[in-house]
Amino acid sequence: LTTTQVALEPSSPVSPNVMMNILLGLLVGLAIGVGIAVLRATLDTRIYSLRDVEEVTDKPLLGGILEDQDVKKQPLVIKDKPQSAIAESFRTLRTNLQFLNVGGSSSVLVISSAKPGEGKSTTAVNLSLTLAEAGSRVALIEADLRLPRVSKYLGVEGGAGLTDILIGNADLNDVLQRWGRTQMYYLPAGRIPPNPSELLGSAEMDKVIAELEESFDYVIIDAPPALAVTDAAVVGHGKAGILLAVSSGSTRKPELEAALSTLENADSNVVGVVVTMLPAKAASGYGYGNYGYGDASKVDATLEANNE
Repeated sequence: LTTTQVALEPSSPVSPNVMMNILLGLLVGLAIGVGIAVLRATLDTRIYSLRDVEEVTDKPLLGGILEDQDVKKQPLVIKDKPQSAIAESFRTLRTNLQFLNVGGSSSVLVISSAKPGEGKSTTAVNLSLTLAEAGSRVALIEADLRLPRVSKYLGVEGGAGLTDILIGNADLNDVLQRWGRTQMYYLPAGRIPPNPSELLGSAEMDKVIAELEESFDYVIIDAPPALAVTDAAVVGHGKAGILLAVSSGSTRKPELEAALSTLENADSNVVGVVVTMLPAKAASGYGYGNYGYGDASKVDATLEANNE
């Protein structure tokens, strides 16, 4: 036997090829991640941003109410946190509604939602306060006769109210209350009746709304969810405009479509949609969350610089 060449000892193992395995793992991981993202986007129909609403309906998008963890404890953000970002988003909604009213549309506005827990009552109260803050005379009606919340938010007694007027036990002036020193007047729901839809769709209800419309610049009606019961469609029938509240991360696109279809089939006038509980990132591009609302030091510094 003759040795023609001495074998060379390898400096690294032939297998496993670490670099090749790393590259292969990155490619496989990327493919799995893209697949999961596509699958999630296909199966998850929840509304997260203002753009998601625009994909569902061509109704005017009147604003987005920013998310605030303290809202459950302090629902009156216009009173308790007037310089916050969420308070400013309510003022933006007020401005958009005022532009919407330029054409002479009705000043009666019904606030509803697709399902419970989407912030419609909070929106109704704070929108009323912002309108009153701007000098308008506002009448807020608690027409959710099944699960009234507005009385609790405002901290007022709601033992007598709308239902007493509708059954003839009280006059409007007897139960209509002025809230503090504001220009907002409040009509509580009163006792919870066994037939809310019949009462809200009665001729007496039309008389109450007509009487308030003559005396106030705006009549804001907090109505039950549109998909749960027919109350919102009954109240919104006629010249009243319906503002539909949609909760970011909770309301699903089919639910919004079903609510809009239900209201339109009832010949209701849906004037627009407002997205509630909206994260600041989801509101980017729409003028929310980028100006540091509530930072008084920045405002003061800017004013001083302008004066100099």
